[in-house]
Amino acid sequence: MAETISILFVGDIVGSPGLSLVETVLPSIIKRYDADFVIANGENSHEGHGINDSIIKSLHKTGVHVITGGDHSFDKWKVFNYMRENNTILRPLNYPKGNVGFGYGVYTIPNTSLKIGVLNLQGRTFMKPIDDPFSAADWALSKISEETNIIFVDMHAEATAEKISLAWHIDGRASVMVGTHTHIPTGDARIFPKGLGYQTDAGMTGSFNSSIGMDKKVAIKRFMTGVHQKYQAANGDNHLCGVFAKVNTETGKCVHIEQVTYPEFNSSEE
Repeated sequence: MAETISILFVGDIVGSPGLSLVETVLPSIIKRYDADFVIANGENSHEGHGINDSIIKSLHKTGVHVITGGDHSFDKWKVFNYMRENNTILRPLNYPKGNVGFGYGVYTIPNTSLKIGVLNLQGRTFMKPIDDPFSAADWALSKISEETNIIFVDMHAEATAEKISLAWHIDGRASVMVGTHTHIPTGDARIFPKGLGYQTDAGMTGSFNSSIGMDKKVAIKRFMTGVHQKYQAANGDNHLCGVFAKVNTETGKCVHIEQVTYPEFNSSEE
C-alpha cells in the first residue's frame, strides 16, 4: 500500500475566542489525527480582522506550519514587514503586483524528505475586484509542481459556485482544495474524479454564539437598519472547524477527506 501524508486544516480563526480554543485544543487534535502538516486560516485572528506578529508566532507554537489569509490579510499594516520576510504566512496570490507577502510556498514536511506546496487564492464574486484566481492558480500550480505533487489550496471566496468551479478547473493538478471566508462549515467533503479532495467551506474557529463570529445583536441591527455597525467579535459556544485529508505521496491524489468539528455541535435536546 502506498504511503500517505496527513494534512489538517483549521478554518478561519476569529478573534480571541478562536485563538484561545486553538491554543487549548489544537495540539491534542493534531495528535488525534496524527497530522503530518497543519495549515490554518488566520486572517480574522486579530480582533476579528487581520493578524499580527504575536499571533503568527503563537499559532506556529501550537503546531501550525503555514497560515493562510484572505480579504483581511492587509488590514493590520504592522504585520507587513513580517509578511515580506516570512513565507509561512500567506496572503491571496491574485492580489495585484506590488503588495507585500507571498501567495504560495513550498515547504518540507517535518520528519520526512517530502515537500508540500500551499497556495492561497481569493475569489472575485461579491468581493474585491482583484486579479483572476483561475489564471493565478494555473501559473502557481505549474511552478509548485516542479518541486512536489502534494499541493494544498485555500480558496478564500464568497460564492460557492466560484469555489467549486475552481475545484473542477484544478482537479488532477492539486491534492486538496478547501474553501474559506463564509465561516459556515459545509457537509460536502469529497474526492473529485482526478483525485482532488474538496470541501466548499471549512467553517470558522471561534464563537458560534454569533453571526459568523460577530456579535449577533450587532449583526441583526445591521440587517434591520441597513446601516454599518462597528464589528464586535462574539464570545461563547466556541468550536474549532476544519478539514482533515490524506494524500498519496506517489501520485499526489487525495485518498481520504473529512470534516473536522471540535467539540461537535449540539444536534438534539438534552
